[in-house]
Amino acid sequence: MTMRMKLLAGAAVAMAFVGAQARADTLSDARAFVAKYAQHVTTWDGPTTGPKASPGKNIIVLAGDMKNGGILGVTEGFQEAGKVVGWRVRVIDGAGTVSGRTSAFSQALALKPDGIVIEGFDPIEQRPGLQAAQAAGIPIVGWHAGAGLGPIPGTAVHVNVSTDPMLVSKAAAYWAYIDAGGKPGVIIFTDGQYTIAVAKAQAMKKAILQLGGTVLAYEDTPIADTSQRMPQLTTSLLQKFGAKWTDSLAINDIYYDFMGPSLEDAGIDGNGNPKAVAAGDGSKSAYERIRSGQYQSVTVAEPLNLQGWQLVDEMNRAFANLPWSGYVSPFHVVTQANIAFDGGPKDAFDPDNGYRDHYKAIWGVH
Repeated sequence: MTMRMKLLAGAAVAMAFVGAQARADTLSDARAFVAKYAQHVTTWDGPTTGPKASPGKNIIVLAGDMKNGGILGVTEGFQEAGKVVGWRVRVIDGAGTVSGRTSAFSQALALKPDGIVIEGFDPIEQRPGLQAAQAAGIPIVGWHAGAGLGPIPGTAVHVNVSTDPMLVSKAAAYWAYIDAGGKPGVIIFTDGQYTIAVAKAQAMKKAILQLGGTVLAYEDTPIADTSQRMPQLTTSLLQKFGAKWTDSLAINDIYYDFMGPSLEDAGIDGNGNPKAVAAGDGSKSAYERIRSGQYQSVTVAEPLNLQGWQLVDEMNRAFANLPWSGYVSPFHVVTQANIAFDGGPKDAFDPDNGYRDHYKAIWGVH
């Protein structure tokens, strides 16, 4: 071997060592990040002051699609907290379509409520209804009504309540990276009609690529059509990518509600690849799948019931002409290893941080 060949061989070995060390360091950092959000949540870091409750209000909840486990969970939390402050709450289901949400908004305006809650859809889509509500002086708060937190620019929406969607997406992508030993081959599932869904999907894609992983496919498929589309789509993707597909990344658990039978038909074990990882919302069905080891490994769960209580608090602040609380609720990386705490037996992430008592104290109710 010539001196030049020896030098080249040595350089190749050195580069391989550096690459392996870099991957090990990145894996270590990723594990530390995920571990941080997999811990038991016991500390209240939300507001401690605010206006007293304004009882006797009539509130309309405009639910984008009540088949969505996240929307359902937040709605139930809002109803629970609304009862505590003495509000009458009515829910109108948009049924997952633009026309359905338009009809729901029209119904809400006809009822002349004191406040409107928008859940799971972009209010810009319903601009005429939004403008009519603003003209009537009806306060509006939202949940997953945009990609950002707080007031939605260019609208009368007082606040958009959510966890930090970019951190949620990062946690999901990092878990897949760790699961695949630093070499993930992922398929991302999203719904292009929702701003927050696109933002989360793009964030997961960016994270995987920055980590040196592979995005095999980016599937834009409507949440409302998952029951019809996902079985065949899953089979097609398995045929196309086979063992290269190590992990699925979806913006919502609902995509995995309909993948299991196709994976089972293909002879894939409930804990086998591709592993299913959801960047929201922590539905009951997701908890059941994770607990039983049946075709879902992780959900980056949001505290849906807590967020329902937060929506009541933010609406109450709007009634008092006060700015939003600034609170960004915690999320939780749920796996089989930690599903037993933070509300696990209830099949939901319900933090053990005493949020109900803290909000009651703010509102002056018992």
